[in-house]
Amino acid sequence: MPQPAAGELIVDIEYGGICGTDLHLQDGHLAIPTPVTLGHEGLGVVAATGAADVIDGNGRLLSVGDRVMWASSVSCGRCSACADQLEPTLCSRRQTYGVNRTVTADSGPTGSWAERIRLHRDVTVVKLPDEVDSLSAMSLACAGPTMVHALVDRWTIKPGDVVIVQGSGPVGFAAAALAELSGARQVILVGGPANRLALAESIGLGTAHVNVIEGDRQAALAEAVRLTGDAYGADVVVECTGVPTAIAEGLRLVRRGGAYVVVGQYTDSGDTVINPHQIVFRQLTVVGSWAFTGSHLVKYVNLLPQLTRRFDIGQMVSVFPLKDVDEAMRSARAGDVVKAVLGVGR
Repeated sequence: MPQPAAGELIVDIEYGGICGTDLHLQDGHLAIPTPVTLGHEGLGVVAATGAADVIDGNGRLLSVGDRVMWASSVSCGRCSACADQLEPTLCSRRQTYGVNRTVTADSGPTGSWAERIRLHRDVTVVKLPDEVDSLSAMSLACAGPTMVHALVDRWTIKPGDVVIVQGSGPVGFAAAALAELSGARQVILVGGPANRLALAESIGLGTAHVNVIEGDRQAALAEAVRLTGDAYGADVVVECTGVPTAIAEGLRLVRRGGAYVVVGQYTDSGDTVINPHQIVFRQLTVVGSWAFTGSHLVKYVNLLPQLTRRFDIGQMVSVFPLKDVDEAMRSARAGDVVKAVLGVGR
């Protein structure tokens, strides 16, 4: 591990998260260079700083011993997406720690599935609030800022809206939490299996929970529409499944004149068949949202005190030792856990 240059940090990693995207990477759904240290979700303690001051995303000076999270992606700041469209997630030169920032090109681990990481001066780093425990922060480490991008910048849920969330993984949990904080009148979580929906209910996420994994799927989808009180469905439907076939179902869950926000299709899991008449007949606004930036991470971290007071999100997390990463990946893939997190050195 090299010494930090001016404006850089060396961080002792406490936890590295396993995201659904990591499973997609394992399946080859997104081409990445190797060798690479995986892990784009991380939380740790500052071990060393470079010669120059390092300021976090809230403008605070960072010091050795501070507990921090960091944005995995760094955009170039100069291309059309960055400078003109003001959409840095669309930057074609975007480098992502734990995905496409290689070890050989970067002198040391650039992912959180390691004991330490070197964070360059262009990385957005945020000091965690003292009152927020580390596992609660890790529960939505990628999903939280991803949904801040989707439901703050790309589409805004209004007070009184009825919202259906497709998917009961961390991204779906994050969507439900932000919808409730935004003042949604109803948040109907559509997913499964039953243990995940029971967990969501126990930690206060969602006003109704519909199991479409076990039992009659079409009857369950019809029940989700019925719960909205509208013959056609919800004001806003947020797709968080990562399963292409869910899109055709989701279009039929939105009321006429409503919005369909697609977030879960980050990697290419293949084509699917939809009925485009449903988009026109319902006069839908269909919105895609891709990844997140440092500013979205800052907003997520700043929301954590409010999130943890209202929802017991730490219960989502199952911790595995770093050496048991293969077991953790298998458990995440099988759905045995909601959020798998690697405890480094544990």
